[in-house]
Amino acid sequence: MLTLSPDDRAMLDRLAERGDAIVARAIDWCAINSGSRNLAGLDAMAAPLVAAMEMISPVERLPLADTQEVAADGTIRAVSTSNALMLRVRPEASVQVALTGHYDTVYPVETRFRTVVTRSDGALHGPGIADMKGGISVMLAALVAFEEHPLADRLGYIALLSPDEETGSLASAPLLAGLGATAHIGMTYEPALADGTLVSARKGSGNFHVRVTGRAAHAGRDFGSGRNAILAAARIAQALAALNGQREGVTVNVARIDGGAPLNMVPDMAVLRFNARLPDVEAEAWLMRGIEEALAEGRADGIDAELHGGITRKPKPFVPAQQALFKAVRETGALIGQSLAWAPSGGVCEGNNLFAAGLPGIDTLGVRGGDIHSEREFAWPESFSERAQLSALLLAKLAEGSIDAPALRQMLNDR
Repeated sequence: MLTLSPDDRAMLDRLAERGDAIVARAIDWCAINSGSRNLAGLDAMAAPLVAAMEMISPVERLPLADTQEVAADGTIRAVSTSNALMLRVRPEASVQVALTGHYDTVYPVETRFRTVVTRSDGALHGPGIADMKGGISVMLAALVAFEEHPLADRLGYIALLSPDEETGSLASAPLLAGLGATAHIGMTYEPALADGTLVSARKGSGNFHVRVTGRAAHAGRDFGSGRNAILAAARIAQALAALNGQREGVTVNVARIDGGAPLNMVPDMAVLRFNARLPDVEAEAWLMRGIEEALAEGRADGIDAELHGGITRKPKPFVPAQQALFKAVRETGALIGQSLAWAPSGGVCEGNNLFAAGLPGIDTLGVRGGDIHSEREFAWPESFSERAQLSALLLAKLAEGSIDAPALRQMLNDR
């Protein structure tokens, strides 16, 4: 049975005293636009994060390789991002934890949603306050407090902040896979639901781009020799949409078609974009067959359809190792008066990446909030110290061994 020691209580008291500061720095960070494609903003955001992280240990700035994207005109171009930021503390310890978060947001540089205000109900309303600048502030506060605990030398960790989670973690995926392969437990700081509910199971997800090429022609003088890429993309889109409802839990969202031409020209280029969600690994083969069959609906004499992208986050089912970990987290929360529940989600995050590498973990340890990815995003200010206390206490229980991290990892890998 988990218990609170005097050292635990002292650590929790220190975090309670620092609650206002944990909130205040997150508000300051939200004033820096760090949308995933805003490289200058990401670099600007990295500076105060490094300063906060260096209160714990020296920071490694890790350059990430370029990724590729299909532009609206069908060209393939390189996409750059900012550095990942990493803390590496006590790698020799017998228990290792991977803590992850991201400092990019969904809000582009031109957004008018730029500052945090307090709503009439007391909630903080602003860009990234929940997802996840508030979560990063919670993570770092918990680590600072844990470093003052007498058992800290029993536990090592790597804390990784990535700049590309909101676009799929394509550049940071190798780092996440490396963490997942070597740690015993993962702790990720996506926001919990507004009432504190954690996410248990997650679906897998993939983003796809279909580059459709046809043949241009004059719409009046030579219409018959043209091959219309827009019509081919529409046929593919209809076939993709028809996959919905055929297998439980699999959804395909046709999101956008780029392309077109002047009204007197048969269009020779279109780019179709869609997202797919799947409940388990077994569904992936079925989905990929369905996608290939949909592409065949668009291919014809003079028209080709080229698939880019793929499943980038594998499903994260609520297997026994996860159930055991969540039970331990619930018992830890109960020690400090937090009643924790959990529920599945169709959303995805870095927790999917870590789990795919064999790491059990909790990926909603951030603040309580909601309406993320919208201009209604909010977080409850009292949850900042509350969630920092939960994380710090989890670290203490992992360090003392009352939560057996190596055994949980072994349970996951033996399934």
